[in-house]
Amino acid sequence: MARYTGPKTKIARKFGEAIFGEDKNFEKRNYPPGQHGNARRRGKKSEYATQLMEKQKAKYTYGILERQFRNLFKEAQSASGITGEILLQLCESRLDNVVYRMGVSNSRSGARQLVSHRHITVNGELVNIPSYSLKEGDVVSVREKSKSLVAIEDALASNNNVFEWLTWNNDTKTGTFVKVPERLQIPENIKEQLIVELYSK
Repeated sequence: MARYTGPKTKIARKFGEAIFGEDKNFEKRNYPPGQHGNARRRGKKSEYATQLMEKQKAKYTYGILERQFRNLFKEAQSASGITGEILLQLCESRLDNVVYRMGVSNSRSGARQLVSHRHITVNGELVNIPSYSLKEGDVVSVREKSKSLVAIEDALASNNNVFEWLTWNNDTKTGTFVKVPERLQIPENIKEQLIVELYSK
């Protein structure tokens, strides 16, 4: 299965929230997609359907395919701690997500492209693997030749987000992955316990 590249508003409407970030089209039509849209009566979802939808929301939010996501779950399950929380922490520790959180790109898909196209370094070394897992203290930078890219300049100029677990220096275009975020520091509206229940069946 290839990565989803279709209309993002349609997916956001499916989940009832703008999971890909600010979306003017979603604000106009924040009801489920389909011919009858808002008028259609929808029956109560089964427990399985609710759990499956939560997993799909997490996968779309972070841009992770099923096999990768299942592997992350297995890693979270084998670690000591709360499985659901560790799963989200693993998602947040991915290089593409951190590049997005630092404001170098306005979207995770854009951040993934920057990494894939070799615009990002980790501890001074080029890394072109979006799923690369960062460790505490890792230094993430925009490559010297890429610092003047218009897309990066525009994204940084419009970024107002500050995360306690990251540092960022706009002048040097360098940041540090200070620590793995606590669950309360992760702003995503994901009920991770439902995902744990789904995979544990």
